[in-house]
Amino acid sequence: MPQGAYVEPPRASDDGWPTTTAESVALAEAPLRKMSEEVRTGGFEKLTSVLVARRGQLAFEAYFDDLGAKGLRNTRSATKTITGILIGIAIDQGLIAGVDTPILPFFADKQSFGNPDPRKDEITVEDFLTMSSLLECDDWNSFSRGNEERMYLIEDWVGFTLDLPIRGFPDWTTRPEESPTGRTFSYCTAGVVTLGGVLERATGMPVQDFADDQLFSPLGVRAVKWQITPLGTAMTGGGLLMRSRDLLKVGQLFLDAGLWEGNRVVPESWVTASTRAHARVDDDTEFGYLWWLRTFESGGRRFAAYFMAGAGGSKVLVFPAAELVVVITGANFGTREAHALTDRLLTQHVLTAVDG
Repeated sequence: MPQGAYVEPPRASDDGWPTTTAESVALAEAPLRKMSEEVRTGGFEKLTSVLVARRGQLAFEAYFDDLGAKGLRNTRSATKTITGILIGIAIDQGLIAGVDTPILPFFADKQSFGNPDPRKDEITVEDFLTMSSLLECDDWNSFSRGNEERMYLIEDWVGFTLDLPIRGFPDWTTRPEESPTGRTFSYCTAGVVTLGGVLERATGMPVQDFADDQLFSPLGVRAVKWQITPLGTAMTGGGLLMRSRDLLKVGQLFLDAGLWEGNRVVPESWVTASTRAHARVDDDTEFGYLWWLRTFESGGRRFAAYFMAGAGGSKVLVFPAAELVVVITGANFGTREAHALTDRLLTQHVLTAVDG
């Protein structure tokens, strides 16, 4: 099979995916064939796989690198969404009291942190889920004290987070109380890493084991690889390796309100809460519990979505009204326009294939 060729999925799947043809679920084949050809000929640099499921069936699958269907792909920051899902499961099991649970009591052994401030006592699980804590932490600002690149230079990443100062709000920025959501968004990997520490201390087991028991095994996901921090814990802020088909399962799980093959994996209430806007990122984008929310336009139509996203252009997108889940993986690491490239493929090809 040549790389980048249009592939009609097999009739049976060995990993829980019912498969079908594109046309049987009202997807036009022509735009998908054209997309495959453009990727193969270099029109979408370093995009590595595209999968589309509609109405619960895998209807399109193509790979454009040597890894193929069995390859583990670096999800980068899409890992953060997995962390949010695990937090929801832990809350449902009573291991974490709720999203309003304070962070600091989980780390009594780290109470001699830098920049002490009583406002740190009020930082909650929800603050990190929505990337809107008062800590000065901004990965999109190279000058930020909490930029993730500074975290990677030291051993204790949770300690790094707790040491951060409280952020300031100059006149030209929006204060939380001035925002419609009561929160000010600031992209902060360190906060999600700290949620990993919360998970380990709340569940009494490594994140990897909790994830396997409560999420991956129920989904039939058999191959994952976590990155490990210098202190030996799972890196919950990025770098999880997963197959494209398994990423598609996570999207389908949420489209189906937390059910997989009729079995409850994630509470429906958590799916609803996670995919509701809690903070505004910009004029086009909002943020849930580590899910991004945005409406895409294609062919004069609007498609509301929530999605996971990672550096390199990788996205797992859920379009509830269209009963559609899309996985696009890419390796455009270090490229500023990586997500714009992915979005162009999505709007110019994948969404144009949707009938009805």
